[in-house]
Amino acid sequence: MHSQGEANICSEAASSLTLDTVLISAAVVVCLSAMVAMCGICKWCQRKLGKRHKSSLEAVGTPDSNRGRNEKKAIKLPTGNKPVNTAQVQGQLPVDDSDRKTEPRSSVSDLVNSLTSEMLMLSPGSEEDYCHEGNARENLGRIQFSVGYNFQESTFTVKILKATELPAKDFSGTSDPFVKIYLLPDKKHKLETKVKRKNLNPHWNETFLFEGFPYEKVVQRIMYLQVLDYDRFSRNDPIGEVSLPLNKVDLTQTQTFWKDLKPCSDGSGSRGELLLSLCYNPTANTITVNIIKARNLKAMDLGGTSDPYVKVWLMHKDKKVEKKKTVVMKRCLNPIFNESFIFEIPTEKLRETTIIITVMDKDKLSRNDVIGKIYLSWKSGPGEVKHWKDMIGRPRQAVAQWHQLKA
Repeated sequence: MHSQGEANICSEAASSLTLDTVLISAAVVVCLSAMVAMCGICKWCQRKLGKRHKSSLEAVGTPDSNRGRNEKKAIKLPTGNKPVNTAQVQGQLPVDDSDRKTEPRSSVSDLVNSLTSEMLMLSPGSEEDYCHEGNARENLGRIQFSVGYNFQESTFTVKILKATELPAKDFSGTSDPFVKIYLLPDKKHKLETKVKRKNLNPHWNETFLFEGFPYEKVVQRIMYLQVLDYDRFSRNDPIGEVSLPLNKVDLTQTQTFWKDLKPCSDGSGSRGELLLSLCYNPTANTITVNIIKARNLKAMDLGGTSDPYVKVWLMHKDKKVEKKKTVVMKRCLNPIFNESFIFEIPTEKLRETTIIITVMDKDKLSRNDVIGKIYLSWKSGPGEVKHWKDMIGRPRQAVAQWHQLKA
């Protein structure tokens, strides 16, 4: 039998053990509660919860324009002869992989809001970045070339060496540059370099000869270089230009120049303006284009007038998807059309979509003439970008704007 003292010690130990157990249990409960509360607000959990929605947005990211094309071969140009382009542009249409399956989206409205917000933020809509009605624009890059004259062979030589820091003109964030060479005022005879695909710092190292060209005539000319971005399915986009009066150059020896590219000018004068409206319906996945009216169109016919109509092309990446056109308004430089066209455009393809508006002059006995064009997308000139952003920012509303027609 235990003594009375031993019994008291055992009782105290048991009481102490029970109290410690209770305190430890309480501490565990408090810690678990704190962990649960922290997990409810931690950023990692929030990222995990939003991972599915983020994945669906990444699946419709910036496309990579994959164009198939052959480079153009430049040849010598004897005096009075027209240069010949000896290459035929070939290649298959770019693969449209935008319909690949993505993870389920949380909701259509969330995706629309995310994409439209992204486009509004990324759109280069500042007039500081473009040449627009005399305003300053972004750096257009530089071009290096050399010129010289061979008196024994009466040959003027131009060598296009390279260019640096050219601006990106394609959705893929690059350009496909080439150079046109003129001896102004002659605009009919021109030479072209090869196309350098997906290259903002191209090296050409191509030599062009103007043979049988008297020195007295050479020094009366202005050498004009125009750098363009080659587009297979639409017009080539001008990047910049350089003019060099040859009477200011010592042609007795080869001279090499670095010149900053300047915005390309359109010496043909005003082509007129077009008023149109855009209406974006994210629920129906449509854009409605309303061709309203034009004013002060350029006269294309001998009678001092034109027979205008408007073509509307829907393009996805570099592929022409659908074309619609208005009626012809005969002998009219200020036509009123008021015709609407609806194009189906899935929300995930908006960033890669371009709407090309072309005002044409109808001719019965010859080819129809282009009066001017407008390119509408999230990556066009400042006026076009503003219209595109207004359309996206005001869904289901018709947003009207005047546009200057361009060559």
